[in-house]
Amino acid sequence: MIGRLFLASLFFASICLNSTSAAESADQTAKLSFENDVRKILKVHCLHCHGENGEMEGSLDLRLKRFMLKGGDSGPAIVPGKSDQSELIARIEAGEMPPEGKPMPDEELAILKQWVNQGAHNIRPEPEKIGPDYVAPEDLAFWSFQPVKNYPVPKVKQPTLVKQPVDAFLLSKLEAKDLTFTSQADKTILARRAFYDLIGLPPTPEELKQFLDDKSPDAYEKLIDRLLASPHYGERWGRHWLDVAGYADSEGYNNKDQERPWAFRYRDYVIRAFNNDKPYDQFLKEQLAGDEMVKPPYHKLSPEEMEKLVATGFLRMAPDGTGSNPAEKEVAKNQVIIDTVDIVSSSILGMTIACAQCHDHKYDPIPQNDYYRFRAIFEPALDWKSWRTPVSRRISIMSDEDRKVANELEAEAKKVLAERSELVKKFIDRTLERELMDVPEDKRDAMRTAYKTSGKERSKEQVAMLKEYPRINRLSAGSLYLYDRTLQEQSGKAAQKAKELAKTLVEKIEKETLEKIPADKKALALAAKKAEVKNQTEAQKQLLAEFPALLVSVSNLEKFDPKGAAEIQHLKEESKRLSELKTTKILTEYSDKATAIRNKKPKEEFIRVLTEVPGKVPKTFFFNRGDFEQPKHELQPAGLTVIKSNLKKPVEIPSVNKDIPTTGRRLAYANYITNGQHPLTARVFVNRLWLHHFGKGIVASPTDFGKLGIPPTHLELLDWLANDFVTNGWKIKRMHKMLMTSAAYMQSSQRSDDYDVADPDNLLYGHMPVRRLEAETIRDSIIAVTGKLKTELYGEPVPVKEDEVGQIVVGLANVDSAGRQKKNLKMDDRKFRRSIYVTVSRSKPLAVLDMFDAPKMEPNCEKRSSSTVAPQSLLMMNSAFMVENAELFAERLLKEKAGNKAEQVKLAWILTFGKEPSAEEVQQSVDFIDSQLPQFKDNKNAAGKTPEQLALATFCQALLSSNGFLYVD
Repeated sequence: MIGRLFLASLFFASICLNSTSAAESADQTAKLSFENDVRKILKVHCLHCHGENGEMEGSLDLRLKRFMLKGGDSGPAIVPGKSDQSELIARIEAGEMPPEGKPMPDEELAILKQWVNQGAHNIRPEPEKIGPDYVAPEDLAFWSFQPVKNYPVPKVKQPTLVKQPVDAFLLSKLEAKDLTFTSQADKTILARRAFYDLIGLPPTPEELKQFLDDKSPDAYEKLIDRLLASPHYGERWGRHWLDVAGYADSEGYNNKDQERPWAFRYRDYVIRAFNNDKPYDQFLKEQLAGDEMVKPPYHKLSPEEMEKLVATGFLRMAPDGTGSNPAEKEVAKNQVIIDTVDIVSSSILGMTIACAQCHDHKYDPIPQNDYYRFRAIFEPALDWKSWRTPVSRRISIMSDEDRKVANELEAEAKKVLAERSELVKKFIDRTLERELMDVPEDKRDAMRTAYKTSGKERSKEQVAMLKEYPRINRLSAGSLYLYDRTLQEQSGKAAQKAKELAKTLVEKIEKETLEKIPADKKALALAAKKAEVKNQTEAQKQLLAEFPALLVSVSNLEKFDPKGAAEIQHLKEESKRLSELKTTKILTEYSDKATAIRNKKPKEEFIRVLTEVPGKVPKTFFFNRGDFEQPKHELQPAGLTVIKSNLKKPVEIPSVNKDIPTTGRRLAYANYITNGQHPLTARVFVNRLWLHHFGKGIVASPTDFGKLGIPPTHLELLDWLANDFVTNGWKIKRMHKMLMTSAAYMQSSQRSDDYDVADPDNLLYGHMPVRRLEAETIRDSIIAVTGKLKTELYGEPVPVKEDEVGQIVVGLANVDSAGRQKKNLKMDDRKFRRSIYVTVSRSKPLAVLDMFDAPKMEPNCEKRSSSTVAPQSLLMMNSAFMVENAELFAERLLKEKAGNKAEQVKLAWILTFGKEPSAEEVQQSVDFIDSQLPQFKDNKNAAGKTPEQLALATFCQALLSSNGFLYVD
């Protein structure tokens, strides 16, 4: 939105500059016209109340000059030749029009007054009748709405410089300014450029050597072919598409930001599509209407059918909070549709259709009716009146065999849980009877009855009775564990009481026995008690025989005090009985048993899709001012009026296709925009290809090909590319190769003073721009140079978590129920996977990616920015990610080039910069490493690493933080 506002300000500025020069021009003979100068001003400020969608404030219609002459309730709006007598001018000058929003700028008012004073000129006769969706001829004539033209390849003065037709288009404009291409980049630069452009990874030393050693004329073409055949190509270019699709692994919309556990299948579909060079028209059809190519019900799917259904995940990428019970449910449902329309229109059509949701588009010829006609294409699947939450939309892909096994195991688990439920009842009854022992005997039956009576049926007396005994009142299956705790306490008390009683009884018997022994024999008795049997004297034996209780103990207490011993035994048995009444433990065993059975079940997996309910066709209504609570007239599905008006054979979108179970609306629309005649589809996509290869698009606003967008620098080239793309089967890899083997692409990035003066913004492509790597490419490259990058394709997203300082990092979250961090869980090798496989959380963006401008999916990314801010440097210097990978990089160098610092430096240089260092650079690097050694001599936080390892890691981190690594020539 900010980008659009900025473009709007540029548009206003251009109007102001043009109008100022027109208003202040001394030459008043140049007549202004309603069509070229006035209508666009009225469209921005006035028509939403005076002409659009039947809105006629004061019965005044301003869409045509003759309507202005006719006027409304206050009479004619203008008097030709007399602006001072024109009601419209007076109302604007008084600030009464427009009644809301910003007043009309003085410069635009000056244009209106001048036009009226000149006689309110028209350049052509006006139509006798116009409908609510009138599109003026000037709007129809706008470049992006015109059919794609097959322009001839220009002839140039330097034909030897032309390697591909695109070169001729560029060179012709350069030559018109006495400029030409700069020299070709050397092979090392071309290699690094090609690797990053096509697979998003740096070349390995082996790959670089293979290319540099190949002296054949087509060595570079063969390199391109190898990279296009790489499985990593799909990861790189799939990421570009996922940007405009708004891919995320979380729902967004609100703070709950629920996970999307199956969204990754769409991500994998996109990667496979690019790797398989799926034609772009087929790619679009599957994403827009894959479900309409498969016959419902979606069961026993073939791989091809499943692929088509997965592709519709494109239409499920918008933020969707409807499954999180949002406060305003109807708003949330409609917002999903709004965002989906925005994603589709911006990514495929390069148009800001969403701006026509509340009123006619102020700049582009998109009536508000068109917005709802476009919405009608998708509304059978996104029916807000019969909404399906994300969970209810998914489709299971479990086989019948696996489902049978799962059902059998589920039945077995339920049987175990049924047994557990019976035990729960018994435990509750047993606990109740134990607790009733604390109730007076005459009240026990009434209390038992009160407890077993359901809450709604209890009398006031029963409620009051239960309140007197809260332990009984709160007894339930969920609280049994609390009573377990009490039982264990009672068990411990009984055991302790038995121990204390035994000690007391033994001491009592000993004391009573000693009191019976004559005083002169007490010393003998004490000695006899302590003496071992084999060492007892005859006198001691005789005394013990006469007083055997001297040898009383816990073990033989029953011999001397049977009653006391029985009481101790009773306490022990009670302690044991209480300790064995561990209901929680027993119930947990049953639960664990059921869980173990369920863990054997085949995992049920799903695909996140968009489908329609067969036979259900909702009506789409025009929403007054975009408010779904103010529906007006019904609208049928259709594409944009301005496109339809320019086609020789307009295509209709049927409301219902009777040949298939679904409405077929999306399939019909997909076929329409890929029939080769639509003026936007191919233009928008080839412009994106150009953008990612040359740093900026031929149209620098890739999602806005309208009047607020930036005009194409080379319209003829854009059309030639679009026509070539369609003519040759919508093949993407072919287009890559053509662009990358052009002289324009193979130029160096060397600039000259003369060129900078003639073309400071490089709009003529007289050299290649220096480009910073994107966020994911930076992270992937850092991991790649360490040798740790995991190259497996596809699969579930790598988890992310919040670290100790609140940054989002790759890792396994371990938090308690209150969200507090617990002990860190060690992350496996998944942390070394490519960034495209890392969880994309709308509320928790990975810190290292977020810092380098990874896109915010709100709802999608129209175009990436490339900022340069201080926190980026701080992250490269201090983050745990950088420190860890610098150390891993150093470990690799030490392993592969052990004991030779110069060779370590050379390898590090090749890995990071794709070229060998000079002798001077090697020596400077070695000196730097040596200079770092003293500060690590006494490092107590080295975690077992030597000073040599840490010094080398510091050097590695410096390389990874350098512009030479972060930028591509």
